[in-house]
Amino acid sequence: MKLWGGNFKSDSNNKLNSFNSSLPIDIKLYKYDITGSRAHVKMLAAQDIISEKDKDLILDGLTIVENKIEQAIKNGDYLNYDAEDIHSLVEELLTEEIGPIAGKMHTGRSRNDQVALDIKLYLKDKINNIQDLLKTAIITLAEIAENETETLMPGYTHLQAAQPITLGHHLLAYAWKLKRDYDKLADTYNRHNLSPLGAGALAGSSFPLDREMVADELNFAGITENSLDTVSDRDFILDFHSSAVNIIIHLSSLAEEIITWNSPNYNFIEISDAMSTGSSIMPQKKNPDVAELIRGKSGRILGNHTALATSLKGLPLAYNKDLQEDKEGLFDTVDNLFEILNILPDFLKSISFNRDKLEKATYNGYLNATELADYLAKKGLPFRLAHQVSGRTVNYALENNIQLFEIEIEKFQEILDKVIKSSQANNLKIIIDNELYSWLDLKNAVKKRKLPGGPAPEQVKKQIINLQNLFK
Repeated sequence: MKLWGGNFKSDSNNKLNSFNSSLPIDIKLYKYDITGSRAHVKMLAAQDIISEKDKDLILDGLTIVENKIEQAIKNGDYLNYDAEDIHSLVEELLTEEIGPIAGKMHTGRSRNDQVALDIKLYLKDKINNIQDLLKTAIITLAEIAENETETLMPGYTHLQAAQPITLGHHLLAYAWKLKRDYDKLADTYNRHNLSPLGAGALAGSSFPLDREMVADELNFAGITENSLDTVSDRDFILDFHSSAVNIIIHLSSLAEEIITWNSPNYNFIEISDAMSTGSSIMPQKKNPDVAELIRGKSGRILGNHTALATSLKGLPLAYNKDLQEDKEGLFDTVDNLFEILNILPDFLKSISFNRDKLEKATYNGYLNATELADYLAKKGLPFRLAHQVSGRTVNYALENNIQLFEIEIEKFQEILDKVIKSSQANNLKIIIDNELYSWLDLKNAVKKRKLPGGPAPEQVKKQIINLQNLFK
C-alpha cells in the first residue's frame, strides 16, 4: 500500500519500490508508530475532527494490527509485507481490519512528522535502557574498587610508570567517565523531549490539532517550535550518536588497558576461563576476546555517527529522502551498546588481580622521585631546584642499580649541596633527615595524596560512597 501516487499515471518500477522501501529497517519502530497513532487519534476525536465511534474503531483495530506485526516478527514473516515503510504497513493492515475508516488516522499528519515522532519515542526508551546498563557498570566498577583501595600499582603517563596510585583509584577513573556518559544521555533526553507531531509535511496543518495534548499523552515535556525545523531535524539522533561515541571511547580505552594488563609482559590480571577464548592452533593461548570485541566495535559506532553527520551536511530545508538513512546506523549503535554493556559487568567480575605483580611494578621506574622533590620543597628548596636534585638522585640510583630508599642520607645531602652550589643559591641551607625515608615509602606516598579526588585510600573510599549514593 502506498500513501501517495494519486496523480501518477502509471505504477512504480519494481526496482524503485525495492530501493525506496525502508520497511526491513524501520519495522523496529512498529510499537512506537502505533503508540503515536493512538495518541493522534485520541486528539482528533477530542478536537471533533473525527467521531468518537471512529476513534474507538481505529484504536481497537490498532491493537489487532500491533499483535499481528508482533507475531509476524516472531515468525520472521514481516519481510513478506509489501509496504514502503512502517507507516504505510500499519495503515494497510488497519484498512484490512476496519476498512476505509483507517484512512482517517492520517488526518492532519504527514509521514515526515510521524517518523520524527517514532524515532524520538524509540530513543526515549533506549536512552533509559542504556542508562540502566551504564548504572550497573558504574556500580560494578565501584564494588570492585572497594576491594582494591590499598592495592598499589603504577600510574602511567605516555604508557610509562609515573607515580604510585591504587588500583581502586584507577578503576574509579572509568566509573566517573561512565557517570559523565550517563549524564550526557540525560542531557540529550531532556534537550530533545519535545513532540514533533503537528508539524505535518513541513507547514503544519489547517486542522485545529491540539499538539500539547499529544505531547502530554506521549510524555513529552512540550512541543517543537518550528515546523520546518521539526521535519528536517535529526539533531536528536546526532546527539545520541555523540553520547554513544563518548561511551564507546571510554569503554574501548578500558578494554585496551585490560588487554595490556592481561599480556605476559604485564601479567597484572587473569581473566576467568568463562570469559576467555582459546586458539584453534596454539593450545596454550587464552585470549581476551571480550575486551578486543569492545575495542573493535568502537569503529562501527564512531562510523555510524560520521555517516549521519555526512548525510545531514548541506541538506536544504525541509524533509529530504536522505533522512531515510538515519535509522540503520542508529539501530546498529543501540544494539551494539546493549550487547557491550550487558556483558561488561560479568566480564569485569571475571577478572582477578595479581596484586603482587601490581605492587612489584610500582617499584620499577622510581615512582617516588616526585616525593623526593616534594620533601625538599617542603624543606624550603625551590621546586625547580628540588626537581634537579631528584633527577640527579635517580641517575645515581640507576647507575648503582638501587632504589631511592636504599640511598644513604649522606649521598642525598651531597647531591643536594652540589645542586645548590651550582645554582649559586648559597644562602640556602637544607638539611636532609630521616623523615625523607617516610616520604619515599610508596604506601606512605599514596596516603599523603589525600586531596579530594586523589589516590589515597581514604579518598578512594569517599569516591566509592559518592558514586553509590548517586543511584540510591
